[in-house]
Amino acid sequence: MALNFKRLRFKLPPTMDNICLEVAYVNTPAIAPVLTDEQTLDEVIECLAKHLPIETQGACDQRTLFEILIHAASHIESIENTCKTLQNTPCGNDVRYHLEKYKDMQGLELQLNRAFQDRLPPRLVNSQQCVATDFNLLPYYGQPTPEEEPYIYRSQAKDGTCSFYAYATLYVMRKNKRVTIALTAVRAHDTTIAVLTRLFDQISPLNLKIKRLY
Repeated sequence: MALNFKRLRFKLPPTMDNICLEVAYVNTPAIAPVLTDEQTLDEVIECLAKHLPIETQGACDQRTLFEILIHAASHIESIENTCKTLQNTPCGNDVRYHLEKYKDMQGLELQLNRAFQDRLPPRLVNSQQCVATDFNLLPYYGQPTPEEEPYIYRSQAKDGTCSFYAYATLYVMRKNKRVTIALTAVRAHDTTIAVLTRLFDQISPLNLKIKRLY
């Protein structure tokens, strides 16, 4: 802890001489707020519940469902393994039963993008930013259903398959950090231009000016 001294001069009545006082004060640095793991989890769940509400029943209530999905995503593990790791959670089949309620892919995509953009720092909105895109492939095995078929993307063999779920993201690059602001599922016959067009349509409410695209 550092002590600093500041000289103060007081104007006194004519009958008294002016005096100087040296006052010692503690120079305490400002303490930045700390976001805990629990607060982060609560914020994410609140955002998901707002934009992707889902009806549940029994032991698999909405908060538990989102906690399982967040844990699985952050630890890069399967839903089944997460359900075995966490205590007092439903089984993987119960979780997937509720996830299958999300039938409308385009509607789900819209809800996810609203969630991405709901709590962006104000400095990332109505501003000029450098952005980049990312293309992701998730291996798919088995015979797709008619509903899945339009979203099965064929590519070079990887992990024992040439079939994938594919999605593209758009993110802001700021101070060596990435902030995802949009996502879109890649259809089987999508061109690069079609994917980029959808991504930029998704961020139109943010009124961003693209400084550079990577």
